[in-house]
Amino acid sequence: MGKIIAIANQKGGVGKTTTAINLAASLAVLDFKTLIVDADPQANSTSGLGFNPKEIEYSIYECMVEGVIPQEAIVETNFENLYLLPSHIDLVGAEIEMINLKNREEKMKEALWPIKEDYDFVIIDCSPSLGLITINSLTAADSVIVPVQCEYFALEGLGKLLNTIKIIQTRLNTNLAIEGILLTMYDMRVRLSNQVVNEVTAHFKHMVFNTIIPRNIRLSESPSYGVPTIAQDSDSKGAVSYLNLAREILSKNGLLEQDEQTVRKAN
Repeated sequence: MGKIIAIANQKGGVGKTTTAINLAASLAVLDFKTLIVDADPQANSTSGLGFNPKEIEYSIYECMVEGVIPQEAIVETNFENLYLLPSHIDLVGAEIEMINLKNREEKMKEALWPIKEDYDFVIIDCSPSLGLITINSLTAADSVIVPVQCEYFALEGLGKLLNTIKIIQTRLNTNLAIEGILLTMYDMRVRLSNQVVNEVTAHFKHMVFNTIIPRNIRLSESPSYGVPTIAQDSDSKGAVSYLNLAREILSKNGLLEQDEQTVRKAN
């Protein structure tokens, strides 16, 4: 099917990279061939999967700016069905280098669409900004997941992001859909977390995923080991939550029956 899902929010620290890695790993565990595209110059998805960004030969930067084909940049991870198109610090300069390029908002789309059907899902980890790289990501994507942390100022900037998505839907990518708003860093012991859940759910209703991602030590630890949380501790609350999110997305896309058949075969 080849669905491209961008994970975007211009606020930092909301769980974009955590979501990218663990959602992709969960889809891979459920037997869906999945590619993570690290579109953040900080390259956290790259290092979080055990790769040193300084040792990467080709990255998404070369694909967008220099015309390197993605097949030369994509690397296999240590996990079945999970692949990575890495990032590099050079991506910082890509926005400046692309300013005078024709169709500069479509460089990522031009890079990814020829390989789109090689994967069941392509997950793009966007940078914490609404710059040209993020616009490229949203232009290339079929849908977008918006992580929102269950903390004070949770809705700050969300309206701006949704407005940017609306502009892209109008001008650059008429097929872009909102896959859902994902509540992250939830702590049931904190009253504020529950208030944010109620506020976001009341305001955005059906746009909010049923799955809520809790604060979880395993989610925080696993990047330092270079593995998804499901590989470090598959029974942890964080791993189970992202597996539930993957199933919710599969259900939304009419693929849950295939997922259930895969699970039955595995058992």
